[in-house]
Amino acid sequence: MKPRVLLTHQLPGERVALLEQRCELLTWPGPGLLPAVQLAQLAAGCEGILCLLTDRIDRALVDALPQLAFVSSMSVGVDHVDVEALNARGIPLGHTPGVLVETTADTAFALLLAAARRVVEADAFVRAGKWTEDNRWSPEFFTGIDVGGATLGIVGLGAIGQAVARRAAGFGMRVLGWNRTPREVPGVTPVSLDTLLGESDFLSLHVALCEDTRDLLDAARIAQMKPGAVLVNTARGGIVNEAALAAALVEGRLGAAGIDVFEREPVAVDNPLLRAPNVVVAPHIGSATRLTRARMADIAVDNALAALDGRPIPHCANPQVYARGG
Repeated sequence: MKPRVLLTHQLPGERVALLEQRCELLTWPGPGLLPAVQLAQLAAGCEGILCLLTDRIDRALVDALPQLAFVSSMSVGVDHVDVEALNARGIPLGHTPGVLVETTADTAFALLLAAARRVVEADAFVRAGKWTEDNRWSPEFFTGIDVGGATLGIVGLGAIGQAVARRAAGFGMRVLGWNRTPREVPGVTPVSLDTLLGESDFLSLHVALCEDTRDLLDAARIAQMKPGAVLVNTARGGIVNEAALAAALVEGRLGAAGIDVFEREPVAVDNPLLRAPNVVVAPHIGSATRLTRARMADIAVDNALAALDGRPIPHCANPQVYARGG
């Protein structure tokens, strides 16, 4: 009998057809995302799960699936997976690093520019019929924040942070960088986190969410930011204390924010950031181009195919399971 694999959402890309040939593929047809209760039911008896970042693969689920041999996630981050629970069973976890670097860097810079120049606010102003003869132009009309020549602070100098730095160079920006592990990047001046917060006109976050980075930008660190600065987050919502950020924006201590990720997704309608002034928000679209999503799906499928063939997963988030012979 062919091994059974659960696909929690229909995927783009070309390689999913190979997976259908290799295994008995159970695919959630929708509508919408696969509910947690049905995830547990459908995964019963499955050797593998190919999931999205919206699927919670927790210890209770792992413990309930004695046949589970691998998980492949169509995501770079794996904070939706209990990696320790997989490690305890020697179960490899595939993910899709690298493929969304340039796309996410584009999104970060798009949010930076939109927030700095009040693009969304201006769009709403025009559409609401508020642009009239009486206010058609004045020296202070929709004034924003200069990007060219400003100082950009990058928190996290991995591939995406470096891609953002390359874009900043095209705007003649001075680029500062902080990484948990010191890293030399051309065109980026390494500084302490305190220095970066105090000197950056724009701050862009590019660290993974883990215990060390959760609430990294808490109220105290947000208070250290340069007055009038703009914060951009395309990493993970839990890195920023959203209430403290909203308060800083409302009080005018910060100039603007561009937010693609939230601690709770989808974002609650009462989230204070939605009521704060000059905040550009997006529904976690950092990697949302057709080409990038198709490439992510293909990598996730290739990870699953390798596991089914008894080969090491080529993009493995917990390679230690192989080192110990698990």
